[in-house]
Parts: sequence; structure tokens; C-alpha cells
Amino acid sequence: MRRFSWFNATSLTLGFAFLYLPMIILVIFSFNSSQLVTVWAGFSTKWYGELFQNEAFLDAAWVTLKVAFVSSTLAAVLGTMAAYVLVRGGRFMGRTLFSGMIYAPLVMPEVITGLSLLLLFIGIGLDRGILTIVLAHTTFSMCYVSVVVSSRLVSFDRSLEEAALDLGCSPMDAFRLVTLPIIAPAVISGWLLAFTLSLDDLVIASFTAGPSATTLPIKIWSSIRLGVSPEINALSTILISIVTVGVISASLASKSAAVRREREMRAAERAEA
Repeated sequence: MRRFSWFNATSLTLGFAFLYLPMIILVIFSFNSSQLVTVWAGFSTKWYGELFQNEAFLDAAWVTLKVAFVSSTLAAVLGTMAAYVLVRGGRFMGRTLFSGMIYAPLVMPEVITGLSLLLLFIGIGLDRGILTIVLAHTTFSMCYVSVVVSSRLVSFDRSLEEAALDLGCSPMDAFRLVTLPIIAPAVISGWLLAFTLSLDDLVIASFTAGPSATTLPIKIWSSIRLGVSPEINALSTILISIVTVGVISASLASKSAAVRREREMRAAERAEA
């Protein structure tokens, strides 16, 4: 086994410091009592209280969560359908064009996507608001769901579906009772990826949002143009905490599921013996 050298340890330390040290500094200064974000004046949680009394930030956060939930759900449904057609549809007229249209947002610059959607909404006379943001986020996140689900469908054992059909299931029942439960982890992963992309999006939302709907990234960007306030640090700390708790919870759930499957396999082996 190759030994862990000082060079590897130094490189790993510098890499983690580059990634996480700015976040740690941000979290520390979110508890700063001074209004100057770069001058430490003592420990205080007053900026968290100020944040929860800031109606503009709370409204923007609520809009962001609504948009992320609806758009990720639509993207999960449409992306799964597109992946199923691409993997199971075989050769059909327009397959290449359909595949290119599905995967185009993956390589398309966000500025071009946002501008194109803006011109489309103006052309059809659709007022910009929550609906236009949802449509825009669904458009660019659907392709990510399609990629994730397609990779699972490619390795799917179709004999399970054939067995369900032989037992009397209709194609829809076979998909609902056999295929969907097996590919559910991929669908959920795609939904979470779409949800994260929607929460993080700034460029496309800035093109498609209107005065009546402002997302949290847009609000933060507008605020820091006048200078970073301690409330921004508090808000960022809350977001980091939510993401950290989500990642840890997902890791623990995955580990628990793996342990449970291993126990079931051992119990089955003992029963067969």
C-alpha cells in the first residue's frame, strides 16, 4: 500500500482550506456585533434577529422555495419521461433532434438561455413573475434529470418488466409497479439536483423574474452591490447549515439502507442454508 506522504497531506490541507476556509470565516463573522463585516467587535446574534425581521429577504426566500419545489417536480416528471423515450423508444424519426433538444441546456451558456426565454415570454405576451421563473428553471433543469434517469434505465434489467407483463400486468402497471420503484433513487436524485440548481440560479432568474417575484439569489446580489451587510452573512450561514444537515442526513440514510440490505441478504442466505 502506498504511504500517505507529506506532499499529499499538504496538498489535501491546502485544497480543503481553499474550499472551506472562506465559509468558516463567513460563519464566524455572522456572529459579529459590528456592522462592519471585516472588523470583529464581539460575539452577537443580533443580525439573525434583524434577518428574520427583514420582510424583503423573507419574501424572496419564500418565492425561491416555491419556485424550486414546483420547477424541480416538473423537471423530474418531464425528465423521466424524456429519459424513458430515449432509452426505450428505439429508433424513431427525429430521435437525434429530440436528443439534442433535451441535452442542449447542458452546454448552452446561461446568458443565452435566459435571453432566449425572455424574448419568448415577451413574444407571447406573458408577464414575468413566478410562472416565468418556474418555466425557465424547468427548462434548464429537466436535462439534468434526464441524464441521471437515463443512466439508470440503461442498466435496468428488462426481464423484470417482461415477467410482470407475463403475469398479466399492463404496460402502465408494469411501469408503475416494477420500473418506477427500481429507478426511484435516480428520479429522487434528479429531483434533488434540479431543486439545488433552482435555489442557486441567478443568471436565468434575473432575465425571467419580474417586479412581483424576486428570488433570494437576485435579492442577495442586489444587496451586496451596495456592500456586504452582516445580514447577508447570517443568511449565508443559515443556508450552509441547511445544506450541511441535508448532506449528513442523506449520507446517514444511505448508510442505513446499505446496512439494512446487507442484513436482509445475510438473513436470506441463512434461510437458504
